Amino acid sequence: MDTASRIAQFENMAQADPTNEMAHFSLGTAYSQAGRFADAAESYLKCVGVSPDMSKAYQMAGESLIKAGDNRKATSVLMQGFIIATQKGDLMPKRAMGDLLRSIGEEPPEMMDAGTAVATAAAPEETGPVPEGMMRCKRTGKIGTKMPRPPFKGKVGAWIGANITEETWQLWIRQGTKVINEMRLDLSRDKDGETYDQQMREYLGIDLESLT
Repeated sequence: MDTASRIAQFENMAQADPTNEMAHFSLGTAYSQAGRFADAAESYLKCVGVSPDMSKAYQMAGESLIKAGDNRKATSVLMQGFIIATQKGDLMPKRAMGDLLRSIGEEPPEMMDAGTAVATAAAPEETGPVPEGMMRCKRTGKIGTKMPRPPFKGKVGAWIGANITEETWQLWIRQGTKVINEMRLDLSRDKDGETYDQQMREYLGIDLESLT
């Protein structure tokens, strides 16, 4: 599928369901591939509006704003995203946002005066010890049920089992059903299966490079 067709498809998905964060995220990616960086930033920020803890969306929004020439807004978005990524332990987006801030002459919050950084950061949503049989979800930062086993074999399945709660996984199952229906995917076809897997990785915050 060419970029124009992907843009049209994701625009339809985002318009049909404005609460579908992955439709906005995927539309942002398609806009970025087309060189429409201001539109990409707007879509990534709509994703943030639906899912305020998706640190990868902050990263991509900030990067798109820099490419669109709006460094002032990029700084604000990246600062906020950097703090959220720090709280959630999302190391890859945190590192990327730190590099983006430095590329426009700004310092990330962890390198500011400690009092300033503490004042700007909100407290994590849930704190304290994790009860037995529970875990803190890397995707949401919330404590939930630990899966009894990985949902499928392989490195990605093992990462999900170690980092994603049962509750978040069920949310993806519902979101994945939307993806299949709205994108009209046939999972018996390799290309459609790859599209589904990419949507899953983006939703759960899986970075393939960190698994190699």
